[in-house]
Amino acid sequence: MTEKPIIFDTSDGQQLRINMISPWLKNHYEELGLSAPAKIVKLSLDGGFTCPNRDGSKGRGGCLFCSESGSGDMASSVAGTPGSAMKRQIRLLSEKWPSDKYDLKYIAYFQSHTNTYAPADELRAKFEAALETPGVVGLAIATRPDCLPDDVLDLLSELNKKTFMWVELGLQTIHDETARAMNLCHNLADYDDAVSKLTARGIRVVTHLILGLPDETREMMLDSVRYACRPIETSGCQDGTSTGRIFGLKLHMLNVVRGSGMAEAMPDYIPFESMEDYIDLLISALEIVPPEITLHRISGDAPRSTLIAPSWSYKKRTILNNIHREMRILNTWQGRRV
Repeated sequence: MTEKPIIFDTSDGQQLRINMISPWLKNHYEELGLSAPAKIVKLSLDGGFTCPNRDGSKGRGGCLFCSESGSGDMASSVAGTPGSAMKRQIRLLSEKWPSDKYDLKYIAYFQSHTNTYAPADELRAKFEAALETPGVVGLAIATRPDCLPDDVLDLLSELNKKTFMWVELGLQTIHDETARAMNLCHNLADYDDAVSKLTARGIRVVTHLILGLPDETREMMLDSVRYACRPIETSGCQDGTSTGRIFGLKLHMLNVVRGSGMAEAMPDYIPFESMEDYIDLLISALEIVPPEITLHRISGDAPRSTLIAPSWSYKKRTILNNIHREMRILNTWQGRRV
């Protein structure tokens, strides 16, 4: 364990102690094929898919914590064509990042529901249409670990050779008893299998974990972080056996939202009593995340109109600022305890 702080980015005048994906993308623009540094942002899309635990093939009602939109409340529907949806997202982003000040490039992010739960031909049409949109330099696909049949894996492998890409897997917890209680309808073995198959094909993996699930202790949550960040040994690669780690991690607090099964089953459940409690746990989690793993989320951003608990979790900027401030005060950083 080193006692010398790792500073991952200083471009905004601060010393960022977390390997966040936004500066990582900006610093690695050459890997994306860009000719000059740019601001790279994700365009959140609803591909029109559903989930196997919504349509009855595995269950009904979806994951207990999931909103009616499949955790894609900010996503634009691709009804019609992905290109039109992405143009809507670009217009929405133009107020935050004016084109006369930023050289913007985009990653098409298929966010809502399960974005590999469709025939491979349908997936190809939507993914390739999104990549044809001007300014798009990459693809991010959120899915379940049990929805990656061989023909879809072959498609993802083909796309991965053409563009910068990652696949997001909704693990949420390594504890199968929690997974059953949350109606995930998949388990840790499904996740291990998906990570192995994606990694064998050279596809980047980003793992989702939710902090604050009912009946999980602090140590159970940290165990999920440790497991997700463990070295992965993958057979079947061109070089025989490859050992690496996931590309990225999403850590976010559980949000109880209107329209979810949890709002009906556990209307009084509060994942964290205070913002300070969450920040304390989150920093402990970051300290055990290897520094090479990118962080794609460290808070939560449910719309205030649908949020039930924690009542303060919509204050995303405040939460992020407090996390960074507390890490400076504690003189800690991502990977300190690895």
